[in-house]
Amino acid sequence: MDKEPITVSGLKNLKSELEDLKNVQRPKIVAAIAEARSHGDLKENAEYHAAKEQQSLLESRVIAINDLIARANVIDVTKIENEGKVIFGSTVKVQDLDEKKNISYKLVGQDEADIKKNLIFFKSPIGKALIGKNKGDLISVATPSGERNFEILKVEYI
Repeated sequence: MDKEPITVSGLKNLKSELEDLKNVQRPKIVAAIAEARSHGDLKENAEYHAAKEQQSLLESRVIAINDLIARANVIDVTKIENEGKVIFGSTVKVQDLDEKKNISYKLVGQDEADIKKNLIFFKSPIGKALIGKNKGDLISVATPSGERNFEILKVEYI
């Protein structure tokens, strides 16, 4: 079983999601199943089948989170000496040379990735191109929307 790199905040978010699923969502679904059972014939009871489906999805997510936590390799970049190299967990400020705008990306694990928050998976095309590079390096990335060129302006371990 491979270790899965994850940031400190990513692990914290997973643990809080797990707590919510176990202590808030699960009891609601159990109550919904009990309510649906009280309505009689289970074969034609849509409420019962919907609640059982929700329960199945919830339990699958609980198993997935437990698996991720068990395989987690927590990387705290704030405890690593910053030598200006892009590593997992670092925040990288780049200039998009084509659009002339600055963007900050944080390289994170798969479960944490959220492009709307500029959290990118370290194995994504941009993540792969950034890993191992230094401040001032120029990179070219083949993305689904075409070739993009960046200059690394700043590397932070925050």
